[in-house]
Amino acid sequence: MIVPFGTDAEVDAAAPRVAAHLRGGGLIGYPTETVYGLGSLATDEGLDALARLKGRPPRKPFLLLIASREMAEGAGLVLNAAARAMVEAFWPGPLTLVLPGGEGRLPARLRGAEGGIAVRHTSHRGMARLIARLGEPVTSTSANLPGGPPAPGAGKVEELFPAAVAGGVLLVLDGGVLGNVPPSTLVDCTGPVPALIREGAIPRDELRRAVGRFAP
Repeated sequence: MIVPFGTDAEVDAAAPRVAAHLRGGGLIGYPTETVYGLGSLATDEGLDALARLKGRPPRKPFLLLIASREMAEGAGLVLNAAARAMVEAFWPGPLTLVLPGGEGRLPARLRGAEGGIAVRHTSHRGMARLIARLGEPVTSTSANLPGGPPAPGAGKVEELFPAAVAGGVLLVLDGGVLGNVPPSTLVDCTGPVPALIREGAIPRDELRRAVGRFAP
């Protein structure tokens, strides 16, 4: 099913239903500031369902969307000096940071090979509002089939995953059609020196202009 998710009123009306769906192990398709995503709560049940839908290895990690820096820290994630500088300059926004910590509070399977968990404070107004209402992070992966482009809108998400939508596993939040926006920039902050993993919506030069020596 597709649920309207464009205005604050629509987000607020959808929030109780979305929360119940996620807490029952369901998945959502939703707009972000970059592309449409697929997500779950950060639980083993939700992660298993998301891996099945995407057709990807069950232990390959997903990133987390949060609604505040406090939500990241509340989950036990640790921001070093470089991470704090980039957070102050670019969060909320299309910057994903790989952070250490979270042991015992987040599933270990979210942790990548570098030992951290990828997290982004989304600047999408509706998703930030929804996640704040939930009070916990939502996982995120692009809404696409393996090797294919991300869905630009809710209708395309439904087209890509018809069985999951028809079966009630996937609830699609309709925030309109998104433009051709690059994915988020991804920076590894697990070590003493940050490392650029993917240059996306925020170019390396912009990172360096904003945070100087704390940039990768």
